[in-house]
Amino acid sequence: MTTQFPRIVHVDDAEPNRRRGGDLRAMLTPTAVGATSGFMGLAIVQPGERIGEHYHPYSEEFVYVVCGDLEVDLDGVPHALGPDQGLMIPVDMRHRFRNVGRTEARMVFHLGPLAPRPDLGHVDTEETPRALPPEHAEVTS
Repeated sequence: MTTQFPRIVHVDDAEPNRRRGGDLRAMLTPTAVGATSGFMGLAIVQPGERIGEHYHPYSEEFVYVVCGDLEVDLDGVPHALGPDQGLMIPVDMRHRFRNVGRTEARMVFHLGPLAPRPDLGHVDTEETPRALPPEHAEVTS
């Protein structure tokens, strides 16, 4: 029997990933902590930034907004998402997030189950342009 030990990971220990917009920090992953059922992280999204549209062919995604005002498009339909709200995104549902507020937004995300291989877990459906600095970003809220 294999014994797995608990691991504590600080957000600063997770590499920033800005390829899809925002600052995505995959924290509790198979590589980092030996997770076998999914992975968890934090999305840090500045005013005017967005996380580009994508979907997950194998995983549900659970999100919880810690702070900030986001708008999420679910299969093209926009929904407001704010602090202390959670959302479950079904397998294969296209989604993108936008920070529509004037302050940084932080959102915890968890995906599970894992895809058979990491390269199969995430399908981008649009290119994500680099966000403008906050002082130049259009704010809609």
